[in-house]
Amino acid sequence: MQTKRTIIISNRLPIRIEKQDGKLLFIPSEGGLATGLGSYYKKGGSIWVGWPGYIPESPEEEQLIREELARQNLIPVFLSAQELEAYYEGFSNEILWPICHYRLSYAVFDKSYWVAYQQVNQKFCDATLAQHITEKDEIWVHDYQLMLLPQLLRQQNNYLTIGYFQHIPFPADEIFRCIPWRNELLKGLLGADLIAFHTYHDAQHFLNSCLNLLHLSPKNNSVRCRDRRVHVEVFPMGIDFEKFEQLSKSTDVLSRVQVLQEQYQDRKIILSIDRLDYSKGILERLAAYENLLQTYPELRNRVVLYMLVVPSRDNVAQYKLLRDEIDRMVGHINAVYGSDEWIPITYFYNSLAIEDLAALYVAADICLVTSLRDGMNLVCKE
Repeated sequence: MQTKRTIIISNRLPIRIEKQDGKLLFIPSEGGLATGLGSYYKKGGSIWVGWPGYIPESPEEEQLIREELARQNLIPVFLSAQELEAYYEGFSNEILWPICHYRLSYAVFDKSYWVAYQQVNQKFCDATLAQHITEKDEIWVHDYQLMLLPQLLRQQNNYLTIGYFQHIPFPADEIFRCIPWRNELLKGLLGADLIAFHTYHDAQHFLNSCLNLLHLSPKNNSVRCRDRRVHVEVFPMGIDFEKFEQLSKSTDVLSRVQVLQEQYQDRKIILSIDRLDYSKGILERLAAYENLLQTYPELRNRVVLYMLVVPSRDNVAQYKLLRDEIDRMVGHINAVYGSDEWIPITYFYNSLAIEDLAALYVAADICLVTSLRDGMNLVCKE
């Protein structure tokens, strides 16, 4: 008798594959979703479906990856370079991402992106159904790259239990209606039984879109869609509190804290940590910090902005421009206000080990978060 399984589906698997000296390496991912669900999916025969972050160079290599991932309860969906460019870089990150973060001028409405988005969502549907899904299983679809998937699955089996969780903001309906394929996206989500968001406003924006675009009247945080009622709820994502608490007390982290405190002496450390993205308000933060140094010159040599920017999508034009402008502003502020004894901004463009992050959290006096739009900023909670 088959037990109930949870089928997690996301754009990326919780691992990434790299090839070094002709050998494949399977490395755990540091992403928020992978961290939050890393141990959960391994229980009770549950599985995780997603792209493994690698394009196989031969059918034999693809089969090898499938077998290795199967040992970890992972089911790969292999995508071509063309699919990744149009579905992921294109529709997901040049249409959905800017629209959901209220940057309409950044959106590129290319119909080929939409065609690829449909095809890849169907690919994820086929890969999921190949796992012999039954009505006992629970399907959990994650995020904006797979907005069509709930309805695609529902069309194959009306009795499936499907949840969808959006990890980025959902915009107001007058913003969302700018997408030419807005109705198809909404209907795709309404294939789920439960649609979840991080904040109350995101949930309300979705319900308003159902009302004003599809003319479906919400009632008690739910929408009736033909013979089903789709529930819309708010579930703010948390962090592994125990892990960070233990890290903050470990001797390794505390020794790194001491090094930081000696390096910056009695200066107040203002810490900011972001992925490279125009939604994070990094340029606005730098402008505010310069304004602080102009308005209160007595704070010079008494504070330092420790700014860590984690590389992301820097092959996309808007992100390249953003990184160049960050470099320019940091250089300008350090040149104008710095001295032989003091550099106003300590700036790094890379990723850090969790121990180094924990040390920064402990050593800092202020955490500065200036996101213009965010799904759920976990740095605040960390």
